[in-house]
Amino acid sequence: MDLAQLIPQFGGVIYTLVAFVVALSVIVAIHEYGHYIVGRWSGIDADVFSLGFGPVIYSRYDKRGTKWQIAALPFGGYVKFKGDANASGGADLDSLAHMSEAERRRTMNGAPLWARAATVAAGPVFNFALTILIFTGLFMVQGRVTEPFTVGDLRALPVAQELREGDEILAINGAPMPSFDDAEGFETFMQGLPHEPVLPYTVSRDGQQLEVDGPYVYPPLATQIVPRSAANEAGLEPGDIILNIDGEPAFAFEQLKEKVEGSEGAPLALTVWREGETLELEMTPKRTDEPLPEGGYHTVYRIGIVGGLAFEPATSMIGPVDAFLGGVERTGNIISGSLSGLWNMVIGNISSCNLSGPIGIAQTSGAMASQGGQSFITFIAVLSTAVGLLNLFPVPVLDGGHLVFHAWEAVTGKPPSDKALNVLMSIGLILILSLMTFALTNDLFCP
Repeated sequence: MDLAQLIPQFGGVIYTLVAFVVALSVIVAIHEYGHYIVGRWSGIDADVFSLGFGPVIYSRYDKRGTKWQIAALPFGGYVKFKGDANASGGADLDSLAHMSEAERRRTMNGAPLWARAATVAAGPVFNFALTILIFTGLFMVQGRVTEPFTVGDLRALPVAQELREGDEILAINGAPMPSFDDAEGFETFMQGLPHEPVLPYTVSRDGQQLEVDGPYVYPPLATQIVPRSAANEAGLEPGDIILNIDGEPAFAFEQLKEKVEGSEGAPLALTVWREGETLELEMTPKRTDEPLPEGGYHTVYRIGIVGGLAFEPATSMIGPVDAFLGGVERTGNIISGSLSGLWNMVIGNISSCNLSGPIGIAQTSGAMASQGGQSFITFIAVLSTAVGLLNLFPVPVLDGGHLVFHAWEAVTGKPPSDKALNVLMSIGLILILSLMTFALTNDLFCP
């Protein structure tokens, strides 16, 4: 392989690493700032706030005496509070022995139990808050589909159409258009439409009722490409439309879905329309574990595309309260889905390959960044929730483990002994390293 062939691959790796570092840095900065600011509010001083580890690239001291620094290895961060032995915490006994009672109160080890617990819990809480804030903003930007259902931006399609922006859709193929918010009614409506490339629409345009031709409402269109999927590996891009599957024409997304699910993992030959050009691609569907509405999981085959309507529906603004409630609900769904997935992996209901390690996360971050700012920001929100949730696990060395120690102290009136802490922290470190090794193995060997 010559240098010219290596350059695109090298550029892709650099792009992936940059996207991963940006996403991780934002999440770590928010997590550690949660520890820092709640600690400060609780009367605990911080000596160092570091984004990254290793040699210091840049640093400055604020008026409180805290050193803010950026280090060379951008894969984490920490807050070193006054009286800590090192970045991992633990008491600096020599330093604490020479402090007055007032000075000890401003250390992590000398602060009241409530202050220590609040400071530890703040990191994950700030991660969840970041997710809620991001989704709140996205909901406000995206808005809500207007009623009556109205055509917004028109997509580039391989079929001729007479729809115009602003058309209010009254009926399609003679069937009255249901409310978009009525998920069940909309699904029933879609199932009743014939799988044809062009359908008759009844629309209201400038106060007049017209009959016009328009595309099938839910065509085999890729609005998003799932990272690390068959579609992503084959080079499918957002906006692509599937014309044929193994030589058979496809007009509806449901036809594509049926073909993929029935493939049993056999390669599929796809004819793809992209901005006026026709491409021939081949991709092999991958086994995927998906949650069922009634609970549990089922295994299906997917190529990894997210569908969408043949046109963007017109939207109206959502108020901040409704957007915030939507953000809270979406964050809760991510947490519950993650916990359910982990539990089902543990009991063997779904494949452990669903657990990604650093390589998989980096690949996902690069893929999401390549699909646009909104996709990348959404990825940061999801990853922030994952980091917050992981840190709450009751494992020593994680925030959740420290909260368990604080709970023990609250019940017994004294913290665990130094000997017990050292043993538990060693066990926790082994568990975390084992999990990281297992996840990395998944990245390297899972299909």
